[in-house]
Amino acid sequence: MSRHRFARLIGAGLILGCARPAAAMPRGVPIPDRFDGTWSVEILTEAGACDRAYRYPVRIEHGQARLVGTAFVVQGSVTRNGVVRGSIASGIATADVAGRLGPNGFGTGTWVATGAVACRGRWQAERRG
Repeated sequence: MSRHRFARLIGAGLILGCARPAAAMPRGVPIPDRFDGTWSVEILTEAGACDRAYRYPVRIEHGQARLVGTAFVVQGSVTRNGVVRGSIASGIATADVAGRLGPNGFGTGTWVATGAVACRGRWQAERRG
C-alpha cells in the first residue's frame, strides 16, 4: 500500500471516528424544528358537499400540529423535510391530510373527508410566525 493511500485511509478513519449519529449525541437543548410556528391554512373544497373554503390558524410545535381555537381534533405531524401527514376530525367526519411545507414559508397538499360528509380538496399554507 502506498504511503499516500495509507495517509488518506487514516484521515478518513479519523473523520468517521469523530462523526456520531444524532441519536448518540448528548442530550441537551432541543434543536428547534424549522417548521415550528403558526401557519395560516386555507382549505379549499373541490368535490362534495363541504363548504367551499375555510381558513384556520395551525400551530406546529416540535413537528406536531394542532388547530388553534376550534372544536376540531387535529392529529398530525411534519417531518424534518416538510412532509405533512395527519387527520382533522369533527363529530361527523374525518379528513385525511397529506402534503408538504417548504422552507420558503409556504405549503400545499390534499385532503379527503369521509363519514357523514364526503368531500375532497386541496389546502395551502403560509407561515405567519
